[in-house]
Amino acid sequence: MDKREFLLRVKLCPGVGLKGESLIYEWLLREQHFSRYSLAGLLQPLAALLRKHRLKTSPFIHHFLTPELTERVRTNQQGGWLTILDAEYPEQLKEIFLPPIVLFYAGKWQCLTNTPVLGIVGSRNCSAYAVKSLKRTVTSEVVSRYLIVSGLATGVDTLGHQLALAYHGKTVAVLGTGLDHYYPATNRNLQRDLAQHQLVITEYPQGAGPRRYQFVERNRIIAGLCQKLLVVEARKKSGSLITASLALQANRDVLAIPGNINSQLSLGANELIAAGAQPCIDTQDLLGRIVL
Repeated sequence: MDKREFLLRVKLCPGVGLKGESLIYEWLLREQHFSRYSLAGLLQPLAALLRKHRLKTSPFIHHFLTPELTERVRTNQQGGWLTILDAEYPEQLKEIFLPPIVLFYAGKWQCLTNTPVLGIVGSRNCSAYAVKSLKRTVTSEVVSRYLIVSGLATGVDTLGHQLALAYHGKTVAVLGTGLDHYYPATNRNLQRDLAQHQLVITEYPQGAGPRRYQFVERNRIIAGLCQKLLVVEARKKSGSLITASLALQANRDVLAIPGNINSQLSLGANELIAAGAQPCIDTQDLLGRIVL
């Protein structure tokens, strides 16, 4: 059986989850006789693997051999997709905890090649201060040097993508849904534009609508793709701080724009700085200051 199609089938099989996907991928790397397995022959060793690690096996056993799953595989093969086994898969993404075994994409995959990546995250309901600060720091010089990656959410994410487009740079949106969903709906036209002229990626297949946990999982992909992560505005408990934490775990450079100490929107970013993140006050902090 083809290893790429096998990983796609695992990704699309209900009930496996990120940990199960990772265990099966590691098993695949160790298994020297994979090509001898039939599809049905894979069921027993994989179920045993999941059971060994105390993961639920009933959904996997029920769905893995069904014609419905085979049809889902065919449907998702019709668009852009690649697996962690492919040469085009970003090396830096392999470094994160539980890297996605399959990515679906629309647009120009070459956007992700040979370009330093700056991730931008922040509040969905960002303040005028955040907008002004982001425009002050993410200039044409920054966009000419970095590919901008963000999550296509309202607020800071949207502005990050728009600044990249305004300065004729490259930008990648990482979705928390399938490619056939537009979330938020207000960014439908922006998502379509990026899918046609830039790049939109996701680990979720066709038909996957918005779920809260998916956006948390999506954050690790943003953190993994970038060399630097800029936090523009973040509450004390927010997805932006989760992304920053994941970026630090992956040894990425994390910068944060200082905010008003009296603003709830700035608590997270300010605490990041207090904990050792680099303050970002202008373009040179993103480009790298020259110390005389």
